[in-house]
Amino acid sequence: MAFENIVVSTDGAVAFIQLNRPKVMNALNGALMTEVGDAMEQFDKDAAIRCMIIHGSDRAFSAGADIDQMKSATPLVMLESNWINRNFDRIRKVSKPVIAAVSGYCLGGGAELAMSCDMMIASETAKFGQPEISIGIIPGAGGTQRLARAIGKSRAMELILTGKFMDAKEAEMRGLVSRVFPAEVYLDEAKKLAQDIASKPPVAVRFAKEAVNKVYELSLTEGLEYESRIFQMLFSTEDQKEGMEAFLAKRKPEWKGK
Repeated sequence: MAFENIVVSTDGAVAFIQLNRPKVMNALNGALMTEVGDAMEQFDKDAAIRCMIIHGSDRAFSAGADIDQMKSATPLVMLESNWINRNFDRIRKVSKPVIAAVSGYCLGGGAELAMSCDMMIASETAKFGQPEISIGIIPGAGGTQRLARAIGKSRAMELILTGKFMDAKEAEMRGLVSRVFPAEVYLDEAKKLAQDIASKPPVAVRFAKEAVNKVYELSLTEGLEYESRIFQMLFSTEDQKEGMEAFLAKRKPEWKGK
């Protein structure tokens, strides 16, 4: 895969997608987001890849959407191009786990991109925010919805209505990020997490991700029924048999992804 706005690489079963517009602090535009969607879809189809990490630079995961691209846009232009929602929907539909590794500024569309991922690892320098209110708009790629679900209505409302930032320590305390590490090791720690996930049975991982994400769509009763059906269905897989036999034999399982 050849890209202009991102850099992709792999290390074993882990794929890396690095946002690469350093002159504008990885500001998101249509071209970059299309490439992110393309890369994720390709890695999602690659049986050798079991987990993905998306990251920026130490200075900025992403400072937000590219305002220069949007400053003269009309509602019709935004509706017809639809590059924001179209590509965020592509990311949401990826079946394999995606980890956002965040350092420095993670603002606006950048924060929305990170929140679209399944987990977030942050460096101590990370700063999160939805400052769109300061330029006359609101978050447009899920920021009002995902941030409120992650940290609660009151604090999300405060951040969105004032445009102020939240530091990594508070983001961890409120559950927006899983773990916070020193800047020099945060990406290594994200890789360790990805490798751990990649070592697990891929079919079960895929459906576990799907089940957790249903929390945002279903009632508790519906969610419990959904989980139960997946749990039962997994007893038809070869990995279930292998996992339980390996456990009883006290040996390491060999997953087939079937």
